[in-house]
Amino acid sequence: MYEDKTLVCKDCGAEFVFTAGEQEFYAEKGFQNEPSRCKACRMARKATRPAAGAAREMHDAVCAECGKATQVPFLPREDRPVYCSECFAARRG
Repeated sequence: MYEDKTLVCKDCGAEFVFTAGEQEFYAEKGFQNEPSRCKACRMARKATRPAAGAAREMHDAVCAECGKATQVPFLPREDRPVYCSECFAARRG
């Protein structure tokens, strides 16, 4: 049913083979798209991302709703309100 396909990596431009076995695996998992990167580029890209569960850099802020000191995983800006987790959850409804 599946046949090996030659694809071109969108990062390095190298050709790579999308094997019949890989295509079957993708179909079993319900993946809609073919891979767009070769194995070397996928591994390099994965190596630059933070590991799952890795500590995120947190920034101090003051909740715009209750005034409580809190920490958020983004750099707060003066023109946007920041909420503590309780106030944020209440606002989401």
